[in-house]
Amino acid sequence: MLRFQTLQQMFQRNRRPGDIVFAWFALIVALFLLSQLWDQTAWRNGQKLIAQPRFWPAVSLGGMVFFAALHLIGSMVSERIEGRWREVFTWIRAVEFALWFIAYAVIVPYIGYLLGTVGFVVLLSLRMGYRSRFILIAATLCAVLIVVVFKSLLHVSLPGGQIYEVLPGGLRQFMLTYF
Repeated sequence: MLRFQTLQQMFQRNRRPGDIVFAWFALIVALFLLSQLWDQTAWRNGQKLIAQPRFWPAVSLGGMVFFAALHLIGSMVSERIEGRWREVFTWIRAVEFALWFIAYAVIVPYIGYLLGTVGFVVLLSLRMGYRSRFILIAATLCAVLIVVVFKSLLHVSLPGGQIYEVLPGGLRQFMLTYF
């Protein structure tokens, strides 16, 4: 037998406790982006409205502000659910991995793609709680395989690293070319 649910029951079951924080964040970001529209886009005299460089960004950002405001209003009138800040801190903890990536991108030009990739794969494996010798060796081999595939097979041009400057001529050229 089919059971029909009210709209309120469906929303309550699917609601997340950090929803209002996300709604405020989305609205603030949308308003900020909309405020930058006049500095970042141009208006050209003599062109149709739809052909203006500012038109479509204004439409999309206006829609973003409108729907973020609707989301915020919906969040404000909804019943409060326990655990809002716990969920928000979960989102913030996820930023850690973006910081790992930024650190990786910063350090690769200094220590090279091979050492940087192997180092960060092993460090991230340790960070995620993997401590066995087998897993760390497997992570290292996967990182070396990634470097070989990208540099040698796909011929992706990646920075060699300043550390390679101290290597002898032939080894330096080999490392710059393949690793």
